[in-house]
Amino acid sequence: MSSRSMPDDSSPHALAPEAMPPLGSLGLPMPELGIIRDHWGWFLALGVIQVLVGTAAILMAVLATFASIFVIGLLALISGGAELASAIWARGWSGTLQHILCGVLYLAFGLIVTTRPVQSAEMLTLVLAMLFLVGGAIRIGLAVSGRFHQWGYVLFSGIITLLMGGMILSGWPGTSFWVIGTFVGIELLFTGWTWVMLAFALKKLPSRPFPS
Repeated sequence: MSSRSMPDDSSPHALAPEAMPPLGSLGLPMPELGIIRDHWGWFLALGVIQVLVGTAAILMAVLATFASIFVIGLLALISGGAELASAIWARGWSGTLQHILCGVLYLAFGLIVTTRPVQSAEMLTLVLAMLFLVGGAIRIGLAVSGRFHQWGYVLFSGIITLLMGGMILSGWPGTSFWVIGTFVGIELLFTGWTWVMLAFALKKLPSRPFPS
């Protein structure tokens, strides 16, 4: 038999195993895939938890909205306290005044959000609606004026975004009680399913050692 009919495994041009293409499709280096493959169950658990929490947030949008508002206010209070503490500990340098001002602003915002959750939800929802309206209008304008490749998808996305902004604004302030919680739930839902799909993709990888 001719030596040309048998590929040399030691050659750099030798054919890779059948399992090699799916490994590269995950976009991670081979050693990293070998490490995280054994922990695919943790990714699955994280995804399932996020899917369940996201579903609960959508079903209980009002509760999720005010929980999100409270978390935002709490994070602002913690950030404000950290800014003031760093300004006190590192006093005497040129950035002290900036840290103090930022800390005061964070604390003021956190206090307003935590003590006035209804008004805070209304204002955040109004800002969100305006962002949707402006963002949708910009996408529509770019798509119609540019007519670039697949501009129709951008146009469709802009129309949907514009309609969502109009829907939120038309029902404001009533929409303030469910919009934020619903959007948080949708984000958790999509993120959770992403982790679930990653976990099953890792599970299908071979258990052999991966090349470095």
